[in-house]
Amino acid sequence: MGLLNVSQLAVRTARCYLSPFSAPKSWISTRTIALGGKNILLMGPPGAGKTTVGRIVAHRLGLPVIDVDDDVLETTWKMPVAAKLASVGGQRFLQEEGQALCNFSASGCVVSLTGSNPLHAEAMQHVRETGLVIYLDVDSEDIIQRLTRMKVNRIVGQEAGVSMRDILQYRKQFYDKWLDVRVLCGTGDTVEEVAEKVLKAVERYQNHAAETFVSTRCDTVGSSNKKTYFSDVVIEGLATDGGLYVPKNGFPKIDAREWLRLADMSYPERALVLLEKCIHPLDICALDLRTMVFKAYGSNFSCEAVAPVKHLNHNQYVQELFHGPTASFKDLALQLMPQLFAYCLPPMCNYLILVATSGDTGSAVLSGFSRLGGTDRHRIGVQVFFPEEGVSEIQKLQMISYREGNARAVSVLSDFDFCQRTIKRMFGESGLTGHLAVEYGTVLSTANSINWARLLPQVVYHSSAYLDLCRDGVVKFGEPIDVCIPTGNFGNAMSAVYAKQMGIPIRKVICASNHNRIITDFITTGEYDLRGRPLMLSHSPAIDILKSSNLERFIYHVSGGDGRLVKDLFTRLDGRQHFLVPEHLLGRIQQEVLAGWCSEDDCLGAIRSIHAQTGYVMDTHTAVAKVVADRLQDGSCPVVLCSTAHYGKFAPAVFNALQIQNIPEDPVEQLRTLGSTASRPEMHRDVMKCLKESGRRAHTVCQAEYGVLVEEVESMIHDSFLKVM
Repeated sequence: MGLLNVSQLAVRTARCYLSPFSAPKSWISTRTIALGGKNILLMGPPGAGKTTVGRIVAHRLGLPVIDVDDDVLETTWKMPVAAKLASVGGQRFLQEEGQALCNFSASGCVVSLTGSNPLHAEAMQHVRETGLVIYLDVDSEDIIQRLTRMKVNRIVGQEAGVSMRDILQYRKQFYDKWLDVRVLCGTGDTVEEVAEKVLKAVERYQNHAAETFVSTRCDTVGSSNKKTYFSDVVIEGLATDGGLYVPKNGFPKIDAREWLRLADMSYPERALVLLEKCIHPLDICALDLRTMVFKAYGSNFSCEAVAPVKHLNHNQYVQELFHGPTASFKDLALQLMPQLFAYCLPPMCNYLILVATSGDTGSAVLSGFSRLGGTDRHRIGVQVFFPEEGVSEIQKLQMISYREGNARAVSVLSDFDFCQRTIKRMFGESGLTGHLAVEYGTVLSTANSINWARLLPQVVYHSSAYLDLCRDGVVKFGEPIDVCIPTGNFGNAMSAVYAKQMGIPIRKVICASNHNRIITDFITTGEYDLRGRPLMLSHSPAIDILKSSNLERFIYHVSGGDGRLVKDLFTRLDGRQHFLVPEHLLGRIQQEVLAGWCSEDDCLGAIRSIHAQTGYVMDTHTAVAKVVADRLQDGSCPVVLCSTAHYGKFAPAVFNALQIQNIPEDPVEQLRTLGSTASRPEMHRDVMKCLKESGRRAHTVCQAEYGVLVEEVESMIHDSFLKVM
């Protein structure tokens, strides 16, 4: 059977022809629209509905509509498209189709491209310069059903023996290459619904100013007119008033049919679609964002699923967030965030990223920024401060393995809160930041979870966990789940709250603390009290935190964006080490989240119990979540435990939990022993590789003095940016 051009054969009810232009060379609209007279170019596979959607959109906007098949190709060739295809064959057809489009000229029109136009690079480059390319991302199964109803079983370029599903999958790479804006079409969306989404996409593109950010401490009455965009907050990290940046208009809401489309996608594909909805294309264009996302979540993860959900027992599931290169959940953000940061940087300065870590953030940020290439690597450095006695031995070995290039770790004879407080002080002292800028041409920034580009990628994996449960038949979309998150800085929990805001039906976010339990006490009582409260080391050091930075975003969220209240509370916390939220606000807090804490013995007991029951070995943070979920979750819906690190990073504590005697001294041997004990998950390849290569190295240890840490920062700037090449 010969090849068929589906765009020509598609059912086109109520098509709008441009009768005044029987043989036009160009079209020019007399109307002006906010796109500045540019065209709206609809792109998508055969059967996507481009012609009908184009007609509706044009009618709604009062613009001329052009169908490339009828109004360009057939006018140029003086014959039907199907006849042309039959006369010249598939490859020649694609070339002549592309050449015809290269001669096309229009302004201020809605243009429906053919399904095969994107396969011709020169033609697409030409038409893309005339307007905004909107990709109608229609589900392949919907496309196949439509083509079947139209009795079409072959499309342009489809070779014998290649299935329709395969050729549609092949075509996606070309649509992804040329799109400016994606319109994700839910399964079963009507053309009217798709047209409405196109109109909203155009409106969003035009209204970049609506997607700005504000500080959690912003007094909206007295705020300035300065617009702060995504690219600004990525670089600045902390707002100038000391608050944290949040989207002024919140998160986009995604409907159920769109979520169901995402359920069958890979993790990078899910991440790309969700991030496109949260990052305006004028901040990061679609093609560049795609490149970054697929680099972030590729072969650097030891599991193809990136963040898989596994059944644990009963109604409990674990989302394994430790398959990245440093074996912790921080990789899910920090394999992407450095690329976002480098992309948004202005070209004239060097940047030094300062990070305080209670364990996992350190190696993750060092790994992420060390993967930058070219000029980015030479003008962006990262310096990590960590508590010398507040991280596990393996975490320490991971961090100090970065000693060359643009990444360095320094330990401090204090705790995480001192490290974080010192970095915040550096940012707040204009004399220091001015000195570094003038003397060294260097600007300070941060990659802690106070930076929006750290928090945003975490929203993806909470969404992905629910989609995995839908895909696997555990829940139907709309049925609730709970999530239980070991948290000290509240960033991971806050990202789950944001996933809920986007439409993921999370019933309760359960915050799990160790014996430091500052989050639990606050959520239970509404009182945040640091007075005379010492930080106690634990088996779960990543949550050994007393001052929870991202709690500020949560209070801003539950207070309905009351920046004045947030500023008052956190100014009091800085000055008096204490605040108490109003009673009505405590009620809202407890509607959104639950919280509990876990003793050291209970943590180890949970590891031992689950291993005995299932053969699965949890790390100490996942065990904290397990204990708290057992106490607080009622069993009426599934609960996902965030498994935030691989058990191998906390080997001594896991040996203790499993009551294994004769523990090897060598960290590599410790991991081998544990790996032979656990039936799942398997030992982490990158942790083993790092330990084998690093061995025991000397590293810089600082006294807990502000001036000493400032000297380390200046030394890092000298070594990174001022050496004579």
